[in-house]
Amino acid sequence: MIINLAVGALGGNAAGATLKNYSLGTLGNTLAGVVGGGLGSAVLGALLGSATPTGIGGNIAGAGAGGALLMLLVGMIRRAMAPKS
Repeated sequence: MIINLAVGALGGNAAGATLKNYSLGTLGNTLAGVVGGGLGSAVLGALLGSATPTGIGGNIAGAGAGGALLMLLVGMIRRAMAPKS
């Protein structure tokens, strides 16, 4: 579980560095990544069932993707709610 949280944080920060328009800042990217990383492996396992990649590699993939996707989703919502100038 700790690996999932750490990899999720890395995924969130990597996505924030890549997609600057949706970045939440270092702290926001990290927090969204940690939450997404914790949920990413669980959601991946629920969606794929027995086809889920096993072992540490599967956990890392699910956590990294979950962290990046949640950061992107929160960034998109934040940007859509921002006042238009």
